[in-house]
Amino acid sequence: MNVGRAQLEAIVDALTVILAARTPADAELRRFFRNHKNLGQRDRAIVAETVYQALRRRRLLEHVTPRATPREIALATIVKLQGVGVSQLDAALKPEEKAWLAALKAEDLDALPLEIRADLPDWVIAKLRRSMDDAALLELARGLQRAAPLDLRVNTLKAPREGVLDRLAYDHIEAAPTRYSPLGVRLREKPALNDHPMFLDGAVEVQDEGSQLLGMLVEPKRGEMVVDFCAGAGGKTLQMGAAMNSSGRLYAFDVSDTRLAKLAPRLKRSGLSNVFPQRIANENDAKVKRLRGKIDRVLVDAPCTGLGTLRRNPDLKARQSPESLAELTAKQRSILEAAAALVKPGGRLVYGTCSLLAEENEDIVNDFLGRHPDFETVPARDVLKHQGISVPGTEQYLRLFPHVHDTDGFFAAVLDRKKAK
Repeated sequence: MNVGRAQLEAIVDALTVILAARTPADAELRRFFRNHKNLGQRDRAIVAETVYQALRRRRLLEHVTPRATPREIALATIVKLQGVGVSQLDAALKPEEKAWLAALKAEDLDALPLEIRADLPDWVIAKLRRSMDDAALLELARGLQRAAPLDLRVNTLKAPREGVLDRLAYDHIEAAPTRYSPLGVRLREKPALNDHPMFLDGAVEVQDEGSQLLGMLVEPKRGEMVVDFCAGAGGKTLQMGAAMNSSGRLYAFDVSDTRLAKLAPRLKRSGLSNVFPQRIANENDAKVKRLRGKIDRVLVDAPCTGLGTLRRNPDLKARQSPESLAELTAKQRSILEAAAALVKPGGRLVYGTCSLLAEENEDIVNDFLGRHPDFETVPARDVLKHQGISVPGTEQYLRLFPHVHDTDGFFAAVLDRKKAK
């Protein structure tokens, strides 16, 4: 990758804003590009790639730079992580920067402490050590440091996966079936798809393969009553609606008008007529309570630290803390409690997160089961096997890791409510 003086300046300007921000990096980067309309498409791609690589390795970069300024972090990212030669930047460098970067180029990063190489906060490392040794932890961390691929989910009401792959090949977009999800397509690169006919027609939606597998644990059937309790922008909502063949009723609950607004155009493209988005004030909203005991299947993709998505949201490392984790686990328990009340006897509750921490996953499920003997776990392995899917490492719970499955990190438990005697 060649980086010119103007591109370096843009990267430094972007990092100056984003490193100091307490808001999501993707939103800050979009705002930055809106304010820098002079940047061309290639320039924007270089800026975005470098900024995200810097965020993924921020702890390392702050350790190996003299003052950890945005310029130093930009230069260290370009030279040490992206492999650009110091001589290629010669015209843009100050004399003291050349000497420092030459020394950095020769530095052995593998000799650094595990905490620096893992590039995770100390409190996260301490939590992960509950369930893995340092070698496994480092493998996981390295998986989180790689850029995430671009996955699509095929809307089977509009097209078969083979047809989607054929059309992408016709358009010279390299793609292949996802390893586990029978609905998924993985693109080799990250082309702009917003104007592609299949996207505009709703035949495909952007959705990580791990997210698709979480939706498949619900196994919604035609004609059922289903609730997506924390629907967000509706990726799994649309997936379940298609699995129901646009029949029955599928409620998409969320507390955010903004997220539900993002669902609206996606829902229109999908062709589904069985989805009913509803904003709720909280998990105990009257709209929720009126459905108690009436729902066949409920999905809770709970709000969480999001540590399983660090490949695409690396700034979360700086925005989460032990205090925010405590707030989230209290919320997770409350949401799961309210969602469980909706499930009728014989129905199903799926609890999932995109977190890697036991505090948000197994601990929440074990606490719930201890207070609800009318629910029992169903092995996630068996639920997926019914659908012809085999995911390594999945037994009682679905556990996905970027370094093992090349998906975002996910956890999910399938909890069936016992039938009344």
